[in-house]
Amino acid sequence: MKKLLITLLCCVPLLVQAQQLKDWGKKQLKFATFYTAVTGNNSLADISIYSINPATGILEENIESTPFDYTLAFGVRKIARLDYENRKNVFYNGTETSVSDAATVGNVEGLEYLFEFDYKRQQGSKFVDQQHFLRYVHDHWILKVEYVQDGFADLRYFEASQRYRYNIAKEFSLNIGLVQRFSEPYGFDPLSELAGADFTNIAIEQGYGTNFEGEWINPSGDIVAENNIVWNAVTLPNVLNEYVDQERALLPYQWNHSLVLGYDYYHYTKSFWLHSWASVLPLHVSAKNEYSYTNFVDGNTWFDYTGGLILGWQVNKQLGLFSQGKYHKYWNRSWHDFSVGFNYRII
Repeated sequence: MKKLLITLLCCVPLLVQAQQLKDWGKKQLKFATFYTAVTGNNSLADISIYSINPATGILEENIESTPFDYTLAFGVRKIARLDYENRKNVFYNGTETSVSDAATVGNVEGLEYLFEFDYKRQQGSKFVDQQHFLRYVHDHWILKVEYVQDGFADLRYFEASQRYRYNIAKEFSLNIGLVQRFSEPYGFDPLSELAGADFTNIAIEQGYGTNFEGEWINPSGDIVAENNIVWNAVTLPNVLNEYVDQERALLPYQWNHSLVLGYDYYHYTKSFWLHSWASVLPLHVSAKNEYSYTNFVDGNTWFDYTGGLILGWQVNKQLGLFSQGKYHKYWNRSWHDFSVGFNYRII
């Protein structure tokens, strides 16, 4: 009986902790939305390509068809909408994009998150987009962990940041901290010291060659260029792009440690709102690694930055102006989106 009592007394703290953890989990999942969806639409129209058969002199027509576009999305998000944001659809389908998701500071204090995986086919090309982040905003500090893969921009990296936040006013704050990034060795170019015939030699080493008719064939034996003109203008550049991706993939990922300085400004009224933020990474720790980005930059220093702006102005009952966009530049690679315009309501 005594042993049983001791055992029960020992279990009480564990049960209390388990209940606290369960309550914390419920709190973090509250208002979160899990979603999955498949969306699609037609792509480019079929294209007729005409050619004359050199043997018969007969006009021939070939039809190039582009398969339909689609997106397969999986995700979960818990991000408080800002005052100027309205929910576009009743259901999330993975096509939602919000410029404000990239802001340093959200609309509420506490934990927010987004995990989304998109598998896409667009104009016949398949690629993967991913955006995952955890952001914790406090009155005096900000923590964020993020993983980004942008298939269009050919970019993929992991980033963690820890920032001290100083509130100058209710609407305006400054932040300073450290950023750690983990990415493939951007800046490395295996073709930088090559020229002329070396490029063709690389293709030959990859299994490409010519036949007796002067046509170029790939490692599978298919004709990829009818002559040297087509080879040099079209096929060889694609072969070299594949070679660069192949060589870069063989190298280990690199760490970048940087200082970050930033600000966040948010003002809202029903007729006018302005949301702006920016971060600059001016200083970087020089990693002593052969493939570190610092080795490919003159002066071993560079500026990375990111920022966004959302502006809305309801001039009167009829006229409204808007502008929004964000811009990123990391390792001399940039990706961005924007929109600007006006609405005029006839009453």
